[in-house]
Formats: sequence, structure tokens, C-alpha cells
Amino acid sequence: MFLIRPRAWRHCLIALLLILPLTLNAADEAGLSLEEIVGLNNVSSAVMSPSGEAVAYLLNVPRDLYVDEDGSAWRQLHVVSTQGESRPYFSGEVRVSAVAWSADGNDLFFVGKRDPSAEFSDIFRMPLGGGEAAVAYEAKSAIRSIAPSPDGETLAFLAPEPDPKESKSLAKKGFRANVYEESNPFVHVWLLDLESGEAAKQDIKGSASSLRWAPDGRHYAVALAPTPLIDDEYMSRDIFVVETATAKIRNQMGLVGKFGSFLFSPDGSQIAWIGGEDIHDPAEGRLYTASAQGGERVELLPDYPGHVTDFYWSDSSRISWMAGRGVWTETGTVAIDEPEAAGQAPASGPVLRSIDAHPGQSVAAAVADSPEHPQEVYLLRDGAAPQRLTHSNPILEERQLARQEVVTYSARDGMELEMLVVHPFKEKRRGNPLVLVIHGGPEAHYSNGWNSAYSRPAQYWAAQGYIVALPNYRGSTGRGVEFSKHGQHAYAEGEFNDIVDAKQYLVEAGLADGDRTGITGGSYGGYASMWAASALTEHFQASVAFVGISNQLSKFGTTDIPKEMYNVHARSWPWEDWNWMLERSPIYYAGQVETPLLIMHGDSDPRVHPSQSLEMYRNVKVRTDTPVRLVYYPGEGHGNARTAARYDYALRLTRWMDHFLVQGNDELPEWKIDHAARLQNGDN
Repeated sequence: MFLIRPRAWRHCLIALLLILPLTLNAADEAGLSLEEIVGLNNVSSAVMSPSGEAVAYLLNVPRDLYVDEDGSAWRQLHVVSTQGESRPYFSGEVRVSAVAWSADGNDLFFVGKRDPSAEFSDIFRMPLGGGEAAVAYEAKSAIRSIAPSPDGETLAFLAPEPDPKESKSLAKKGFRANVYEESNPFVHVWLLDLESGEAAKQDIKGSASSLRWAPDGRHYAVALAPTPLIDDEYMSRDIFVVETATAKIRNQMGLVGKFGSFLFSPDGSQIAWIGGEDIHDPAEGRLYTASAQGGERVELLPDYPGHVTDFYWSDSSRISWMAGRGVWTETGTVAIDEPEAAGQAPASGPVLRSIDAHPGQSVAAAVADSPEHPQEVYLLRDGAAPQRLTHSNPILEERQLARQEVVTYSARDGMELEMLVVHPFKEKRRGNPLVLVIHGGPEAHYSNGWNSAYSRPAQYWAAQGYIVALPNYRGSTGRGVEFSKHGQHAYAEGEFNDIVDAKQYLVEAGLADGDRTGITGGSYGGYASMWAASALTEHFQASVAFVGISNQLSKFGTTDIPKEMYNVHARSWPWEDWNWMLERSPIYYAGQVETPLLIMHGDSDPRVHPSQSLEMYRNVKVRTDTPVRLVYYPGEGHGNARTAARYDYALRLTRWMDHFLVQGNDELPEWKIDHAARLQNGDN
């Protein structure tokens, strides 16, 4: 069994590093430092055992700065009892990507690596009672997910076909041509015989993304897209019911638009899923059911003013569900033959991110967070408050945390909006410097949970005297389909004016200094940050844009989601109105930028091409004298995954805000971060 490395020395190292000038403002000793925020552990998934007595969960453990080799967080497998007793099953320097219980609950199956340098993650089988994990299948390609069969004899997994043996030899000879999009591998369904260890590919047309067994094991349902392109996975998937023995498709459910998870009912007669209302619904969030034989769908929570995010079958006639509603989450149970509207969302408690249980169980496992801690494992019981089972960050008990408040404000057109406000440790009479953190999507929203991360270190900023606001502007999820569509064919209109109105609310309340206001965000939030620095430059004194959109015209031609952009965002093609697209692009206003702008981007981003950041940088650089800087992160995609890249990003983000908002500088700060001194200290 792999054990977690002792981490006490790490806190000593962090203490030494804090002596160095990490940013231009020293961190408050009582508050969280940037290093501590970047280094926090968090639970990414929790799966209830068939007995209802234990929860298997995956724990993300970031690498140690200046000590570990470059890479993303380790992901470890742990099991916690419903009494809160947790122990590691596959931990240390490992990466586990998926976990599932055997049907009888005696074994855990998971996809993971013992050797971080291995090309692929294998499928392991491990007894619940402990012992060494055994390889059940040695992977020949990247395994996406696993699903043990109800009879315990088979395990289904999703993976591409292995590359031909000659591929590596040819690559060494220089034959590495990539035929854009066409050479993307299809993901197939494979059935692994657990006794023989042999896997056979199912002959099914399409690219698979998720699979669920029927209770009798004679059928399974699989989500298939016509191609492996992410745009088709977003917009063109459907659920197909397949005969296990023959791989013949029995029927197709006929879904349209986005959808998420799906499950057979315990008796196998129904399939329930979370889907979109129509092809133009920005996010899956409606709960549906239909006969597993096919037929008309039934919406179980019609006109629900939130977004359903997870569910499980309580029995063959009832579904327990979880949803985001405003900045909170709520749960409920609905009978499939009695659709109903949900009640009022609770204004307290942890924010639930996922739930999992088996039919007939009186408890459910949940992943949840709160303003006091990142994601942990919780236990849900009917009629009882959620019970926290894991405590993955003891350091939080030693740190002061800022107060987080839910604020309702009115936009200039009267629309009522919500935002989260993280208050500074020390409030000033005439207002503190303000940073607005804008979420991406825009089909997403902030909840009243843990809101500190490398790209939005709210707790660190609060210790430094900043007030931090996280608005849910129009077009966000959590308030039903109609609200989420407010931003469609309305790029940079009411949605970004809502952000200015959030600032004005805090200024008029005497909480924020309107002359020391910064803005940051990633993806669509990066778009908002570029727009704020250009079209709305008079309102902001510093901006940091991450993987953001600068040119709606060229974005269409370089993104991997053009159909999604058309259907749920623009609602028109660029050639239908070139000027409309151009005039909603920050580069159009780059000549008037007066807000110092820091632009950061992963150089391997397929969603928002890195050239979007280059276009904005070049336009501002040539057309103005305003401070502007572009930083690329090698090998990173649509957001930074590696711990070192996350930390470097956090340092540059906070330094930019300090430099212009607190110190009132007019020139660019030093471009270097003195990582060398920290590396030497870490080696010692």
C-alpha cells in the first residue's frame, strides 16, 4: 500500500519562504498565504459503497513548490467510513482518475498510476479490507472511465484503440503529421472479462463519453457523439441503449442539446438524465425521465428556478436530486409520475457539488465546501444536517478567515442580481481597494462556498486589505433557463454592465474605493477583464485577463467549440453580421485602453486560442502607452493544471493588483519572479 508522505516539513519550508519578498505586500500572519492557498488539498469525487457504510473518495494533493518535479496535483484514493474514520488505499505520488465499487462492495476498482512516468493509467482491483492493489488490466491507451457490471464478472471501460506499434518508430523518424480534428481518436466501449483479464471492443458507431449498466446487466446505456470532437460532445450527444451480448443498439433516447449524467431506474424500465431545455439552453440543468425503450421525455421539475446538477434513484418511482439555486444548493425527492416545482432554496449550509447513493439507502455521499474550507466528503441523511466526514487541511484551523457575505444588488435596468463579497480583515472609512473576480462560461455561477484558488486568492487578498466581489451577472446559471439565456446575442451588453453596477453598489455603500478597482477572470471572465480594460476603461485601474477572448471574429475560426458558440452564445454566425462581432471585441476598443492590463494564457489552449491574448497585447502595445504584459504558460491549456504554473500565476496576479491599486504606480513592475532564490531555499 502507498502511504502519504509526512507533510510537517512542508509547513517549515513555507515559513522560510514567507521570509522572502513573495509580493510587494507581506502577507498577514493570521491569514492564508498564496503558497497555502495553492497547496490546499481538496476532494474531487465521492462514491458511496453498496452497503452504505463507506465512501471512496479521490483527494487532490498539490505538489510541493520548489521541491517536487513539475506536474499537476497527485490524486489519491481514500476510503472513509460513515463514522468519519478515513484511511488511504492508493496514495503518495500517484494519480487516480476514476474509482468504482464492485457490485458486492468487497472490492474497489480504480484507474491509476504507480509510476508517474508511465504512459497510461492501468485498471486496478483492491479488496476493501486492504492489501496490495493488483492490476486487473494493463492499459494500452488512455482509459476515460470504468463501470463494473451488476453480476461482478465484467468491467466496462471507455478508451481509444491503441496506437499501431509502428507509430512510435515512425515518430522517431520524423513522421508526426497531425491531421487537424480528423486524426482525433474515437473513444470506444470495451468489456473486460475479470477472470481472464481479456478486453474486447464493442462494435458501436460513435465516440463514447459515459456508460451506465442496466440492473440486469443484459443492456447498458452509453452516451455517444458522432465524432470525438469536443464540440460534438457538447452539442450532439445522445443516449443509446445497447445489448451487452451482441453490441446491437436497441434504441436511441433522442436527446437534443447539452446533457450531463444519466442512470437506469432500479427496475430498468426508465432512464433519467440531466439535460438542456432545447438546443439553445446554455447548460444542462433540467431533470428528465423517459422509458428505457424510448419515448417522450417527462420533465420532473418544470419551471425550476435553478439548475439541477446531480441525482440518484431512491427507488424505481422516486429520484433524489441536488441543484444550484442562486448562491446556494438544495436537495429534494420527486416522484416520476408526479412532476412538481421545487421549494425555496436553503440560505445556509455547505455548498453541495455532487451526491451519490444506491437505491434503498438511507444515506448519500456528497462532495461539499463552505466559506471555511475547500471540498470535503459529507454524509447526507434524510432530515439531518449534512455531516462532514473528512478534514483534509488542518492548517485552516490555524488561520484567520475573512467574512464572506451574500449581497443582492440592482442593475441599472432594475434586474436583481447576487454577488459574494469577501470582506477585508481591516475595513477603511473611505473604502478598501476592490478586486472583482468574474466567472467564466458565462454558463456558470459562484456559490456561497470556498472561493479561494490560485486564480482568485480571495482569502489572501482579504488579509492584504482588499475587498473582493464575485458577481453572478446575467447569463449565469443557478437561476433557471430564462436567466441563463440573457446573454445570448448580447455579448458585452447588460452582462458586463452588471459588473460595473456591482462596483458602484460597493462604492456607494462605502466599502470600496472606486479609484482603486481591479478586475480579473478566466475564459469568459478573461473576456470581461479585457472588455473592462478597453470599452469600460474609466471604471478600472488594473485588469488581469486569463485565457480570455479579445476578438470574437478570430475566436470563431480558432476555437474547438464553434457550434456551441453559435447555439448557446452568439446565436448568429460571424458572416451574418461582421460588424456586430467586431464591435463586441475588446481589440476594437484597444486604442482607448488606459487600464494597466496583464494578460496570461496557456500556450496549448484549444478552447480560446493563445492568439486571442496575443492580439489584445499587440493592439494595446502599438496603439497606446498603457502598461501591458503578456505571459504564456508552456504546456498549459484552458487554465493552469501544474502546481508551479498555478503559483507563478498567483504571484503575477497579486503583484499586478498591488503595484497599480495599492502603490499607485504608473509603470510596469519587474517582469521577473525571483523563483531562483526560492528554489535554492527549497533545496536546502
